[in-house]
Amino acid sequence: MNEELESELKKLRPVQPSPELMARIESALADGGTCASKVIRPERFRVNWLGLGLGLAAAATFLILARVDFRPSDKTKQANVSDTPSLQQRAAALPNYQATGLTQVVYSKHDEGLVFPPGAEGPSRRVRTAKRETLRWRDRQSGAQLAVSYPTEEVTLIPVSGQ
Repeated sequence: MNEELESELKKLRPVQPSPELMARIESALADGGTCASKVIRPERFRVNWLGLGLGLAAAATFLILARVDFRPSDKTKQANVSDTPSLQQRAAALPNYQATGLTQVVYSKHDEGLVFPPGAEGPSRRVRTAKRETLRWRDRQSGAQLAVSYPTEEVTLIPVSGQ
């Protein structure tokens, strides 16, 4: 069956172009410059200098007049401190929350070797531990939960006795 298809495909030949098509192609090649005026081309690289200049002038004026200061002044700091309630006031407003758990995940424990702390009788081994603690609370009435997670780093001095 494949042989039949192959023999039929070999017999196929392209059709000769019509004389009208050949005449149109010849006339288009003969007057090549006149048809170019009918083509619509975008003017890609044309810059409107007036608009660019006005835009830059407006941006410069804005930057000069805005004068953004990222460092807060003393007046702003005092206003922010007086406006925010203290943590004790916030905690007093949540009497129904009850502590439900504490999770500590140790990420790394690194022995930093022997150190000689001032005032100690002998050397100590310093161990640095990085961990994350998560505290959880639950409201007894509504069942709402609150979790606070923060990283901690602990340095422990273990006394070394030499024998």
